Amino acid sequence: MRRFALPLVACLAAVPALAQGARPPAPPAAKPEPPKAATPRPSTMDDLFERLAAAKDESEGKGIASLIERRWARSGSDTADLLMSRAAEAARAKDYPLAVELLDRVLVLEPKWAEAWHRRANVFYLLDDPVSAMADLRRALAIEPRHFSAWAGLGHIFMASDDKRGAMEAYRRALKIHPQQETVRTRVERLTPEVDGQNL
Repeated sequence: MRRFALPLVACLAAVPALAQGARPPAPPAAKPEPPKAATPRPSTMDDLFERLAAAKDESEGKGIASLIERRWARSGSDTADLLMSRAAEAARAKDYPLAVELLDRVLVLEPKWAEAWHRRANVFYLLDDPVSAMADLRRALAIEPRHFSAWAGLGHIFMASDDKRGAMEAYRRALKIHPQQETVRTRVERLTPEVDGQNL
């Protein structure tokens, strides 16, 4: 039995940690992952209108207004959106009766879509029907009172009918929402002496 002792001792000497019953070394601890950046909350329409009112120049205002208009241009209905797109094509081709017909169908599907009323008002104006255009603009504003383009459109109709006081009021409403509309601001500056009287 003694002849087996040396190989066994040699084996134990070669692995002293195991011979003493020690545990193998633990693997290195994993490095903690860096905290993930919070996903930014998408801007609400209220957020966009606040930014629009605070825009510092015309370029910034146009950019924010464009974001708002893109949201206005979506109804949530694929069918209504498609018809709206076709109506826009018809208007660009100056086929205004077809544009009105298509927008009529849009409004049957989506009667609470402010932008559809606004678009049909534009077409009625191009058809030289200011009464129908004004009625549609008022419908658009009843649904979305912050529709600055609809307010500006009302101002243009009032100006065309020589109602300068009505035009001034509508333009001022548009500027309160979107102050960086250079064309509208210029019209207000020209109308102010006539409507409010010149300062002495």
